[in-house]
Amino acid sequence: MLVGRSAEKLKETSTRLEVKQGLAQFIADATDEAATSAAVEATVKAFGGVDILFANAGNEGLLKPIETYNTAEFEQVLRTNVTGVWLSMKHCIEPMKKRGGGSIIATSSVAGVIGFANSAPYIASKHAVCGLVKAAALELAASKIRVNAIAPGAIDNRMFQSLISQLSPQNPGAMREGIQTSIPMKRYGANEEIANFVLFLASDEASYSSGAIFMADGGLTTG
Repeated sequence: MLVGRSAEKLKETSTRLEVKQGLAQFIADATDEAATSAAVEATVKAFGGVDILFANAGNEGLLKPIETYNTAEFEQVLRTNVTGVWLSMKHCIEPMKKRGGGSIIATSSVAGVIGFANSAPYIASKHAVCGLVKAAALELAASKIRVNAIAPGAIDNRMFQSLISQLSPQNPGAMREGIQTSIPMKRYGANEEIANFVLFLASDEASYSSGAIFMADGGLTTG
């Protein structure tokens, strides 16, 4: 079940996946509890239950000095990145228990373990995801539900391009090159590499992993 707030993006993703059968879509905003609950109900109806949750909705927000944010700007990022993750967990737990267990993977970030200037809401939200995952892992272990977070670094996608453009609107190319140089592997990651990591965490191959934050950052946070 693909869940997102944009019908256009859901259609685009479905086409890209090239899956002919066993794929459904549901339009829901991650911050809307009623819509999230309805998405889970639709999943149970379509597939008989819930085994895996990938809580991947995210919002980078605006990058600027901490004292210049207004409440709405700050809370918008937290609602998507923290409340949205919690709501998806909340409504998937009972269906997973009925199936005898499951795997929950939430998207954090390198911003969930280190800090960057001029991005306080995003940093706070991704640190919160890590804490949420650790608490949920302890609560759900007896129900055989594993909960982990993946923490991507510089991934060459839309969100990262937005961050670069905000950090250096005058010369994003130089900023991009500078960040790449700082990565020990000297390259950006790809969406597919993160997807493969998530597939591993969702599978029985990761059956003894829970409550962990898995870095996928080309070695960036090791320095």
